[in-house]
Amino acid sequence: MNDTDIETLIRVIVQPLVVHPEAVEVTETETPRFEQYVLEVHPDDVGRIIGRHGHVAAAIRTIVYSAVNESSRKVRLVIDDHRSHETPTQ
Repeated sequence: MNDTDIETLIRVIVQPLVVHPEAVEVTETETPRFEQYVLEVHPDDVGRIIGRHGHVAAAIRTIVYSAVNESSRKVRLVIDDHRSHETPTQ
């Protein structure tokens, strides 16, 4: 499965789960150890993607990881929860 297929797979899984499918963005970056895919969704949809106790996020990761299992490089799916973008309050 190539990079475009993995990005498409992530979009196909995530877009039906969110209220703002137009805001779904998947970016691929390579690290020395992983092919990393960062999933960004609208801030209102983060909870839908993570799910109660992280079950939805775990299911999405399981599907993505098993789809690319034949690849020699490891794949990591990071869900951007927008916490790092917030400014601290004083």
